[in-house]
Amino acid sequence: MLEICCYLPIQSPETSQLLASVEALSVDEWLPHVNRACYDGQWDVYPLRGLAKYQDKSPILQAFALEGAESNDDFDNYGFLSSCPELHAFLKQLCCPILSVRLMRLRPGAVIAPHRDHGLCVSQGQARLHLCLQTDPDVEFIVAGESVHMAEGELWYLNADLEHAVYHRGKVDRIHVVIDCVANDWLREQLRLSVHQASNVL
Repeated sequence: MLEICCYLPIQSPETSQLLASVEALSVDEWLPHVNRACYDGQWDVYPLRGLAKYQDKSPILQAFALEGAESNDDFDNYGFLSSCPELHAFLKQLCCPILSVRLMRLRPGAVIAPHRDHGLCVSQGQARLHLCLQTDPDVEFIVAGESVHMAEGELWYLNADLEHAVYHRGKVDRIHVVIDCVANDWLREQLRLSVHQASNVL
């Protein structure tokens, strides 16, 4: 189960406050996801952290040019994240090097087609975490054939190296904070503890 997905019981920020900050963002600063072949409908991105060399460059580079770093120190926060104390405090709880952070908004009716993000999994040294800020009961996220429900305020690890897809059949925007980080010993231990706790409950 760990290699597919895992819920992480880490204290999340007050989602209503964070959503208010997100809603105050300029409409023009959200970017359509560049991989148009991967989805139908509206899938928007807002960069919060990425390569420091793009700090004053195009938001497209900030949001999507995430390769080519020589070390973890090559990444830095962008404007909104630096001025958002709720999210900044939440990220400080993650005791692993954080590479990129993006807001991702999926509009009702949108579909993210089955695809893989090669190499983006714990066993290969990186992890993608999803903090759900807003969702709809009729959003279906499927990883390796399994349906994963992420409730508002929850943090999840998803193995993005496996085939995954999203189908938004609801009426409310799905908004996630998507965090790419280094899968260090701390994160591996959190994932092992979460799987152990879940198996005890079952």
